[in-house]
Amino acid sequence: MKEWRAQGLALDIMAVNLSSQQFQRPDVARTIAGVLAETGLEPQALELEITESSLMAQGTDVEATLAALKELGVKLAIDDFGTGYSSLAYLKRFPVDKLKVDQSFVRDIPDHAKGMEICAVVVNLGKALGLEVLAEGVETEIQLAHLRRLGCDSVQGYLLGRPMPAEEMAAQLRGNAASLRRLQLIANAGAAPAVPGMERTELNARSA
Repeated sequence: MKEWRAQGLALDIMAVNLSSQQFQRPDVARTIAGVLAETGLEPQALELEITESSLMAQGTDVEATLAALKELGVKLAIDDFGTGYSSLAYLKRFPVDKLKVDQSFVRDIPDHAKGMEICAVVVNLGKALGLEVLAEGVETEIQLAHLRRLGCDSVQGYLLGRPMPAEEMAAQLRGNAASLRRLQLIANAGAAPAVPGMERTELNARSA
């Protein structure tokens, strides 16, 4: 991420998953601070994704860990939101910036009314709490159009791109013509007007 930004590639944020084991390590904040210092990457360019199950894990001082991470200046996102069973209880306590709607609900669009309603509820909840909302697993233009109508801030999924080697990603970011044309077509999909923020460049890096 640091190298790509130094090359002038337009990247705002790189999102990286923290596994449950990584999140529960007592030195996780210190480790991330060391990586940021070593690479020189600005903290605000890093977003850490933490699953609901990790936040609910026993034996972890979740609030202290999140506070330590937040103090570094990084952004925090709750991954797979909606699959846990204590969401509303912790949202008012934890210093998170973003909710990521689990793909199991996005997959219901447009065939299952209840799944679509859950997506709407999560988007509205995030807006009410001043949080960004990202929808996972977007694979069709119909899903994208519906999420745009709901006011979802951003999306990720196979419709926009599949996992790829770093070199290929860099080539696309440098202006691969075919990729740009495809993204333009996707951006214009659906009858709803674009929602501010949907065009923002965001890179998600999945940890092994």
